[in-house]
Amino acid sequence: MKFEFDIEPVEQARPRAIRMGKGIRLYDPKKVTVFKRQLGMLARQQMLDRGLKPFDGPLEVCMEFYRPVQASLSQKERARRLSGFHRPTVKPDLDNYIKSTSDALNGILWVDDNLIISLEAKKYYAEQPHLVVEVKRLTILDRRASNESRMV
Repeated sequence: MKFEFDIEPVEQARPRAIRMGKGIRLYDPKKVTVFKRQLGMLARQQMLDRGLKPFDGPLEVCMEFYRPVQASLSQKERARRLSGFHRPTVKPDLDNYIKSTSDALNGILWVDDNLIISLEAKKYYAEQPHLVVEVKRLTILDRRASNESRMV
């Protein structure tokens, strides 16, 4: 099942800390917190519209992150990036995008992100930043076929 979200992807940043008496409390930076909350609301709405409950069982997930093209580029380079010829090899790192997205979708698209047994992720440039998440629930037959292909 494919989900598209009109929201600019935000990477998971290092947690911030605050001293509370003798202990320390860790929290996400505001930008990450806002992203997770907004993505969660968008996902919840799509699940409600489709009459779905969070996916359970082993899942294969594909995430595509579309980030904005820098404004200071030549038209030629801009066209290269939008066509996919030149893909993002700059920060933020792909794994940080994955972490913030999977955390935001916990309990909404899937029961828990520990159910993800296979993950594919890609970064692209786009005029309109957005995020695409495709979720596939593995059946017993899918698992058998996967195990058999590994045995050969």
